[in-house]
Amino acid sequence: MVNNAQQLVRDPVCHMEIESGNIDYVYMGISYSFCTQQCLDRFMSNPHLYIGQPGKQAPKQQGISVIRKRVLKLDIPVPTDTRLEIKETLEGMMGIKSIRVDYNTIIITYDLLEATMQQIGAAIEQSGEGLSKAWSDRIKRAFIHYIEDTELDNLEHQHDAHGCHHD
Repeated sequence: MVNNAQQLVRDPVCHMEIESGNIDYVYMGISYSFCTQQCLDRFMSNPHLYIGQPGKQAPKQQGISVIRKRVLKLDIPVPTDTRLEIKETLEGMMGIKSIRVDYNTIIITYDLLEATMQQIGAAIEQSGEGLSKAWSDRIKRAFIHYIEDTELDNLEHQHDAHGCHHD
């Protein structure tokens, strides 16, 4: 009698226990299995965040989370159906800790070791017919404005009350 049961392995990104052979990727001669394409993408972009270096554990292996909060301000109020579509899309993503969509603001808290703003933006963009192109474009602009607003805020904090520049 042959045992066809798949071996259970741990996804190196999210640590979910999965059957080997789900989504496999060979890195430096070692095969790794992933639960989703999102986990594989995160791994491929920075594998040593998840598998470490010889003699040194990776941040993920140490149980480290890198929590980020992003506040995206939109130019007009978000309609209720669009709010629901955005929340439903993001709540289904790995790494999303919380999502709040208010009047004209989207607040996203996520673990950078499990999701990136690029992945979050792509998920919103691909969320299907629930979002019109106009709303997808508004959200893309909000991501761009977030980056610019952050740069301006950082620049502002480099100056003290006397207008002196700090390096």
